[in-house]
Amino acid sequence: MDAEALKFRVNVARYLSEIHSSVSEIENSIDELDCCILSNFEKLASLVADVQTISSSYYLKSYLEPYTHEFSDIAQAVDTLSAKRHGALIIVERSNPIEALINNGIQINAKVSQQLLEAIFYPGNPLHDGGTVILQDRILSAGNILPISNKPAKRKIGTRHRAAIGITEHTDALALIVSEETGRISFAYGGDLYVVKT
Repeated sequence: MDAEALKFRVNVARYLSEIHSSVSEIENSIDELDCCILSNFEKLASLVADVQTISSSYYLKSYLEPYTHEFSDIAQAVDTLSAKRHGALIIVERSNPIEALINNGIQINAKVSQQLLEAIFYPGNPLHDGGTVILQDRILSAGNILPISNKPAKRKIGTRHRAAIGITEHTDALALIVSEETGRISFAYGGDLYVVKT
C-alpha cells in the first residue's frame, strides 16, 4: 500500500471513529428531556460531509491518474471554475472509446492546460455549454452533446449532471461537473454521481 492510500485509510478510520462517537452521544442523550440533540446532528452531518469530501477526492484522483498525466491541471481548473461558479462538464476518456456516443463538438486537439479549460468554460464562450473531451493529455473536442441519463436522481440535478451520468452509464469514462448555480464539484463514474466539494 502506498503512502497516499495509507494516509487516506487512516483519515477515514479517524472520521468513522468520530462519527461513531457522535452517534453514541445522540443515543445517550435521546432520553434526556431537557437535552436538545440538534447540535449533535449538525456535528454528525459535518463529519459525514468531511469524510465524503476526502473519499471523493481520493477516488477521483485514483480513477484519473492512470489515464492522464495532467490531473493537477484539470483539478486546478475545476477548483477555479468552482470558485467563480462557471459551469463545466469535462469527460476523461479511459479504456472505452466514446466518439460514437457524442456529437456536434468542435475539434480542439490541444495539450491539456488549466488556462485552456478555464477559457472553454468561460460564460459566453460558445463551447461552454457542452462537454469537453480529454484523452490522455489532450483536449480532443469541446461543446459536445452527450447522451442524457433517464435514471431517477436522489436530488434535483441539471442537464450537465444528467449528461455526465449518461456518458458514464455507457462507457468507463469519468465525467467532472461544476455546477454554475452552487459551484459544487461532482464526478460521475459507472452511472453514479459523487460530490467532491460542496
